[in-house]
Amino acid sequence: MNPVLPSPGLRAPVTRMRMLATGLLVAMAALFALARALDHVHPAWGFVRAFAEAAMVGGLADWFAVTALFRHPLGVPVPHTAIIPRNKDRIGDSLAVFLRTNFLVPSIVVRRMARLDVAAAIGRVLAAPPREGPRRASKLAVTLLESLGDERLGALFKSAAAQRLRALNIAPLAGQVLSAALAEGRHRPVVNGAILWVGQALAANEALFRQMIHDRAGSVLRWTGLDETLSSKILDGIFKLLGDMAEDPNHSLRTKIEEGLILFAERLQHDAELQAKVAAWRDAALANPAVAAWLDGLWQSARATMLRTARDPHAVGGGRLGEALRQFGTTLQEDARVRFAVNRFARRAIGGLVATYGDQIVTLVSDTIRRWDSATVTDRLENAVGRDLQYIRINGTLVGGLVGLLIHTVDLFA
Repeated sequence: MNPVLPSPGLRAPVTRMRMLATGLLVAMAALFALARALDHVHPAWGFVRAFAEAAMVGGLADWFAVTALFRHPLGVPVPHTAIIPRNKDRIGDSLAVFLRTNFLVPSIVVRRMARLDVAAAIGRVLAAPPREGPRRASKLAVTLLESLGDERLGALFKSAAAQRLRALNIAPLAGQVLSAALAEGRHRPVVNGAILWVGQALAANEALFRQMIHDRAGSVLRWTGLDETLSSKILDGIFKLLGDMAEDPNHSLRTKIEEGLILFAERLQHDAELQAKVAAWRDAALANPAVAAWLDGLWQSARATMLRTARDPHAVGGGRLGEALRQFGTTLQEDARVRFAVNRFARRAIGGLVATYGDQIVTLVSDTIRRWDSATVTDRLENAVGRDLQYIRINGTLVGGLVGLLIHTVDLFA
């Protein structure tokens, strides 16, 4: 993966500064040679010589120090040079630890977010999005989604989803949903469907049931043919029972079924043993490869949707969705209660994310830097901070010259 670092377009200014620093060093060397040749002509040339000599020493020392950060000076593998490429992985680990210690701490994040009015900022953007905002946001979103890596982001998504599902106590929630459905009568279509399905299954397999009764009947019944009569009576009775249940919503057997469902809903909410069994079923289902494949498909679908939306920023800003977003932005700016709720949710959400996934984010940073190519990282880092580094060379040359001039003056007049 290529690092997301400053553009190579910064190379030209850095090259100019490097040429200026090197040219100044060469000029000091030429001035030293000239002053050395004319030293006998006039005592003033001694001052010039001292300045140029010390300037060369200072410039060379700073050139060596600056170069040693990124490569071996003149290609010679001097110890403790090429510091950045040799220690790229350690720098990545140190950066990750620095982020975890100083930024990805829930208390620090929540405290800093308390000073931010996130809701108002979001409201201003949604109510009156800047002209270039959608395009820039779209480009940034696409870059992030494509550069961070599908595999790692997908693993984070699936891990978070599975963790949330494991933390969810399904049994009481299912019991509450079932109780609400029973209270509102929403279970009746399900019971009707079950009765209809049983009737259809029995009709479709009538020959099988008759054969089962025939096989289990005694020899006397089979010899007299009463087994056929018995099977017809049994099947007719079952069909009649199912018909009565389908037609009569107050049928006694339907009442028994409803009583059983009510009892089951109560057990789901209050029976610890049943809740433990449901939790075990939940964990077994999450460990099933089919569920992992389903989560992967869910992530791929969500990622594809995000990419499609990000590549078409005007689709978000137009139509009913765009109008709804603008209205929500206005509400965020004008309604203090909504703004307070959104800010509180943002603080809690970000704090929870940091607490839960801080270590994984740190690992993502460290592993990403480890995958970067050393030469590319070195080149782009040098281009990013190169201007300041070349100023160090220039300052070292001039300061060294002034120090040499001062020493020569003190030595001359002491």
